Amino acid sequence: MTQVLTTKASSSVYHLSSLSKSIGRLAIRALYGELSLYPKPGLVSPIDAGAHADMDITTFMRSLFSLRSYFPQIAELGARGEEFHALRSLALTAEKRMMLATGSVNTHRGAIFNLGLLSAAAGYCRSKGLATTAEAVCSTVTNLWGSAILASAVGAPVSNGLRVRALYGGTGAREAAATGFPVVLEVALPVFRSVLANGSTRADASLHALFSVMAVLQDTNILHRGGPAGLSFVQDAARGFLSNGGIYATGAHESAIELHKEFSRRRLSPGGAADMLACTTFLFDIEASQ
Repeated sequence: MTQVLTTKASSSVYHLSSLSKSIGRLAIRALYGELSLYPKPGLVSPIDAGAHADMDITTFMRSLFSLRSYFPQIAELGARGEEFHALRSLALTAEKRMMLATGSVNTHRGAIFNLGLLSAAAGYCRSKGLATTAEAVCSTVTNLWGSAILASAVGAPVSNGLRVRALYGGTGAREAAATGFPVVLEVALPVFRSVLANGSTRADASLHALFSVMAVLQDTNILHRGGPAGLSFVQDAARGFLSNGGIYATGAHESAIELHKEFSRRRLSPGGAADMLACTTFLFDIEASQ
């Protein structure tokens, strides 16, 4: 009897580890996919550093390498049904490791938070035998940790995002996560699915989804760098790109490259939109891997 229980326990541990590792791989794939995409206005890619003077592709690769164990670990915490404080503690440790790897450059703080929560939620769903649709994963974040996510803002260190919200209002990363990532579910993911269904490449689907998010998101990265005028420029540029046909238009990539040059010149980098793109492709792949 003892041997049977031990075998079952070992099998359970192996299963938990296996599903967590598979989720972690998809999270890293999503981040690498976002990083490798080009053109994407103002953002770091293998081609150039965009609007940034303090980071480039090598900085991001060091950051990704530092996070290779984080996403499986947080997926496993989610699979075990851990409380938000445990997830947050692990995320803060990952953030310190990232900053050490990048020389104190913030490359993936948003991803550590957003993709970390989605990985934990995917782990929870998989461990309970639930479907890992995008909607189910996002609602799991809300149902399990939404209230604690919002409460965590009290007494939190003042960040650029909090400073921007104090100046201009609007919602931030905590509110977006606590309410189940509405811009991903309602905007980015439907666009990504549609473009792929029309026979376009994953890169084109990603680019079209990125512009769709840029057109509506109150991106605190943009507000921090360019204020309301910068945000208006970014949203208007994205809407113009989409109204002209987006990736379906003749010369779409050339138009996106010109916007990339202009964003970079203005030092505008839609990092919040990039985070939402990574969340989008992660959720798409989680669904596909059921």
